[in-house]
Amino acid sequence: MENTADTMEPPSAAGHRGRVRWQGFLLAVSLLTLWSPPTTAQLVLELMPSPNTTEGNDVLFLVHNLPENLIGYAWFKGQTVDLKRQIAGYNLGTRSTVIGPAYRGRETIYSNGSLLFQKVTLEDTGYYTLQAINADLQHELVTGQLHVYLSLLTRSPPTTARLALELMPSDATEGNDVLFLVHNLPENFIGYVWFKGQTVDLKRQIASYNLGTQSNATGPAYSGRETMYPNGSLLFQKVTLEDTGYYILQAIKADFQGELVTGQLRVYPELPKPHVTTNNLDPVEHKDHVVFTCEPQIQDVTYLWLINSQSVQNSTRLELSKDNRTLTLLNVTRNDAGRYECEIRNPVSANRSDPVYLNLLSQKTSTGSSQQNVIGIVIGVLVGVVLVAALGCFLFLRRTRRASGLHDPGEHWPPASTPGHGLSGTSASLAPLPGPRTVVPIYEDLLHPSTNIYCQIDRKAEMAS
Repeated sequence: MENTADTMEPPSAAGHRGRVRWQGFLLAVSLLTLWSPPTTAQLVLELMPSPNTTEGNDVLFLVHNLPENLIGYAWFKGQTVDLKRQIAGYNLGTRSTVIGPAYRGRETIYSNGSLLFQKVTLEDTGYYTLQAINADLQHELVTGQLHVYLSLLTRSPPTTARLALELMPSDATEGNDVLFLVHNLPENFIGYVWFKGQTVDLKRQIASYNLGTQSNATGPAYSGRETMYPNGSLLFQKVTLEDTGYYILQAIKADFQGELVTGQLRVYPELPKPHVTTNNLDPVEHKDHVVFTCEPQIQDVTYLWLINSQSVQNSTRLELSKDNRTLTLLNVTRNDAGRYECEIRNPVSANRSDPVYLNLLSQKTSTGSSQQNVIGIVIGVLVGVVLVAALGCFLFLRRTRRASGLHDPGEHWPPASTPGHGLSGTSASLAPLPGPRTVVPIYEDLLHPSTNIYCQIDRKAEMAS
């Protein structure tokens, strides 16, 4: 007979127990034992509260990293897929279960693949294998090992312990799963109700579970990431920062009296990688101060400093700010040279920066370098002055030579004419040479032209006509 149950929306689901004939699913499992192409996704099993427990306790095989396009699961006792040792299977399409030869009546399989073992015995010690099957009939396997030990109590006394909650883990990084594990359940209980907050408020109800009908119902505070188990435990998947706070479990007895227990969940953000900034990476020994700062600034984290992989403490020359985010070195010495790193931590994770290297300069080296720089500047100025003076003298001498009638050896002057041998070959009298005072630069002739030349040209023109 096929067994179905009302469930919360995925990923949450109620447990399923029953005896059905699921020939199609068993046939698929048989085929997959012979052929299983490789896949890249990998399943992870986490045994909670621990892979080591004592007889009589409950153990949850919690599944992480489920592949996509799944159609069902199958659980086996042992390290291989063996139909003779199948515990149970679950069909996601019909939300039905099938039990196998290894089923003992204490196992509950859920739609997220998890398997709850109630009141484990010494015979339950061993390996357990989960087979996840997708729509292409490809499968993936994961195996977990359970150790069950003999209880030190030969006879269990009547339980008087109060209802207790254990958060696993109590501090979580956003995106991880958290299980509210219930201990010391009261007798004759008929159901559970989970609330968000520190009081029982129907407006903040997450979900409830009825043991009689093995059904559950969601409340206004249900987010779609909660899974409720028959033992009262609550699984939170992919927690966020908004999930931080208190949660209440109300266990209801047959006489409708309730017992309450509260747990607190703290969710922290994933820490970024920090980096170090500084005001000076090449300080002068016994003179300069160096300030290191760890970036970025984040609330609710602890800042730590390391010098050459050794932790830093306050001293006469090392100062840490109140939040440890800033490290100051006073009057640095050569012993301060080396590798500096900062680390940020919260209760669930830590991250360290890349190293920054500090190099020190001695005062002699620094003074020598400054003197050499000054001498170089002075020499450069003097060379520039000499070059400018030499150029000025050269230009002045050249102008003076031209003004006095001297010319450079490289200049070419026309040869002087002899008497009776002019350019036309006829004799002509030479005009008197102008005196030294009449020698003027060519550019002055151009600036002050003589009108005599034009007058002579006009007269020659009249004679020619």
